[in-house]
Formats: sequence, structure tokens, C-alpha cells
Amino acid sequence: MLTRSLMILAVVGVTAVEVPRLLSGDTDIEESFVDVAQASTQTQQSDRPGRVTLKADERGHFLATFKLNGKDVDGIVDTGASVIAINESTARRLGFTAARTDFKYPINTANGQTVAAHVVLDRVEIGSIRVKDVDAFVLKDAALSDTLIGLSFLRRLNSYAVADGVLKLER
Repeated sequence: MLTRSLMILAVVGVTAVEVPRLLSGDTDIEESFVDVAQASTQTQQSDRPGRVTLKADERGHFLATFKLNGKDVDGIVDTGASVIAINESTARRLGFTAARTDFKYPINTANGQTVAAHVVLDRVEIGSIRVKDVDAFVLKDAALSDTLIGLSFLRRLNSYAVADGVLKLER
């Protein structure tokens, strides 16, 4: 039952991000991400450990470089995505090897129906914030170009809030 709920929430989250992007014609991954140097300047540590603030880019997206299982991954914080969503190439880079049968959860995206595999990330980090054992879905590369940092991470924080183009994360 939990898996079904997670899957439904993931579908809603992926669709919420991908549909507007496709309708606006923004399908080029290079346009979706600022380069790593620029993204890191948008991430600011607070004076207190366990606090991070992200400034929205010109399109209102919160982009940052996260550490997933110790590896740097550029991601978009998506409060509408129920779980972290990564593509298969990123999953391989993080050490996951999925067999064909692991992609058994059917989901709908803006690009049509696809299948996803469930994984658990050992740790997700941004700045001084670290969360262990975080649920994620792996989608085929053609179904997902950007890494989405969803509620499976955000709900594990003490708080997260958006105000005046700034996302504040606190653990």
C-alpha cells in the first residue's frame, strides 16, 4: 500500500514538473540547469549548522548541487514531487545497477507512460544538512532529464519554507 501511494505521489510530482516545462518548450537539459559554479553561488549556508537557503533562478526554480550517496548531483527542489526522482544514468553513477525487472512501477509522465524502479539512497546532503535512507525512484533516461529533489527528502527536515524567492531548509 505504501509503495502504491509513493508511486502515485511520484507520478503527480514528475508530471507537475515535466508538463509545464514541455509546454514552455524548455526541453534542453543545458537550459534547465545553471552550471555548477552558478548553482553553488545560489546555495548559501546559514550561520547555524543544519540550515541552507537557496535563491530561485530567473524562472523561479530552486537549483542546487546535492550530494547523493556522496556524489555531486545537480538537482531541482520540487515540493510537488513525492519522492526524489533520478534517471538511470545518474543511478548508475551512484552505484545502483537495475535489472530490467526492477523497473516494475508504471507511472505517467509528460512524455507518456513509463516504468520506474524503487531505490533507497544511503544519504542526501546539501550544505551541512544530511538525511540518511531516503526513498527515490529511478526512471529511464528518456523519461527524466533532471534530478528532482522531492518530499521524501524535504519531509525529513525540521522545516522548509519558501518566501520572497528564497527556499529555507532546516534540519
